[in-house]
Amino acid sequence: MPFFPLPRARRRRRVASCVVLLVLLPWLAMAAPEFRPSEAHRAASAAAFDAARHAPLPAPGPATPAWVKDAVIYQINTRQFTPEGTFAAAQAELPRLKALGVDILWLMPIHPIGVEHRKGPLGSPYAVRDYFAVNPEFGTEADLRAFVAAAHAEGFKVILDWVPNHTAWDHPLRHEHPDWYKRDWKGDFRPTPWWDWSDIIELDYSQPGLRAYMQVALRYWVEDVGVDGFRMDVAGFVPLDFWAQVRRELDAVRPPEQGGVFLLAEWESRDLHDEAFDMSYAWSWYDAVHRIAMGKADTNALHVYYSWNENFWPAHAIRMTFTSNHDKNSWDGTEFEAFGDALPAAMVLSFVGEGMPLVYNGQEAGNDKRLAFFERDPIAWRDHPMREFYARLIALRTANTALHAGRWGARMVHVPNDRQGKVFSFVRENARDKVFAVFNFSAEPQSVAFHDGPQAGDYTDWERGERVTVREGERMTLPAWGWRVFTGTPSAPARRD
Repeated sequence: MPFFPLPRARRRRRVASCVVLLVLLPWLAMAAPEFRPSEAHRAASAAAFDAARHAPLPAPGPATPAWVKDAVIYQINTRQFTPEGTFAAAQAELPRLKALGVDILWLMPIHPIGVEHRKGPLGSPYAVRDYFAVNPEFGTEADLRAFVAAAHAEGFKVILDWVPNHTAWDHPLRHEHPDWYKRDWKGDFRPTPWWDWSDIIELDYSQPGLRAYMQVALRYWVEDVGVDGFRMDVAGFVPLDFWAQVRRELDAVRPPEQGGVFLLAEWESRDLHDEAFDMSYAWSWYDAVHRIAMGKADTNALHVYYSWNENFWPAHAIRMTFTSNHDKNSWDGTEFEAFGDALPAAMVLSFVGEGMPLVYNGQEAGNDKRLAFFERDPIAWRDHPMREFYARLIALRTANTALHAGRWGARMVHVPNDRQGKVFSFVRENARDKVFAVFNFSAEPQSVAFHDGPQAGDYTDWERGERVTVREGERMTLPAWGWRVFTGTPSAPARRD
């Protein structure tokens, strides 16, 4: 109702009426009869409470395999991983990866690549020509089977990169089932709109036949070849109900009690975790840390990310944190370009914060070049301090149960400090382990004190190996882009003197 000035007399009458009401309201409330719920309501409420107390809560989300809990994922770009660019050559590198400590090996697409409208001399591995075959550039299916068997013998899990949203122009389905493809406004086959993906055409998941075909193809690689799951390319471009179908199908092939399957979505959406995916990309984590490193944001960007991570995302949803991958490296630049002097701090946060860390092949060798995408451009392997740094971070994450992923790890608890915007600090703690982590995400040294958090106690400084006591209000000095990680146990006495 719009406000208009009232005449003075009417204003006096209105004020008087309000005063009378304020005086009478307590008496009116006392005079009103007391509301008493009916006996039927009481009985129904008691019965519902008793039933709920004895009924187990349903497990949230998909049945994520237990082997995921302390895993670190390693992405293999087969074309660039070795000078030969083959499965056989990659197999020879398994002992080195075992020594590094990674657990899940993600192979970029292994299928034949389309020739029609191909980009570059060798084409994109994401332009799939046959879902049931192996790219001869990498070897034979027997070579792939040998790689999977050898990886399993070393204790690795192997997941394949799967491209469900589109195929190459010359995939047989285009001619056998043209109705399985989307069309443009002219009625022609079309690449995915708004992107420079001219070497592919988009599939139409409103077609039941396509859904059934894709599920048969996925089953083949789990059932016949023995892979342990998939990384699903642009998962958000495919309907959610299809992913729920896929999860049920693959769980039937390999039930959780028999090892289960692991599904990683190349997307960032909470709904994907309802029934289908175990892990999704933490693109917004990467973006937040990158903006901080470039001086375009402060640590409040991380507060926003982790606030959403705790309050919006379910606890069972694992987020994959990374400082590089094939997309970032080839199109946006290396991790050295993206993070500069903040790179070590970003790496450490990806391991001690919530989620599962990714290592992209070559990061452990300090690879400082953008790998070509449509041609051979092998990684220049070398001894580099990054390798030892990664190995130590992986060992820390494996051994410390508070740092495990999803439902197995501890949530991050914010530790307030007096350098808000510059310093980011938190504790992760469970019944067995405790970690207190501090990051100076600024280009200047910082002297910082912490308050009103669970940080006080006795620890070991993870980097230096020294015993440290953290006291309430005590100051700590960190160099520019510096960090400290302290490990301890919940039983360690907290000192507040």
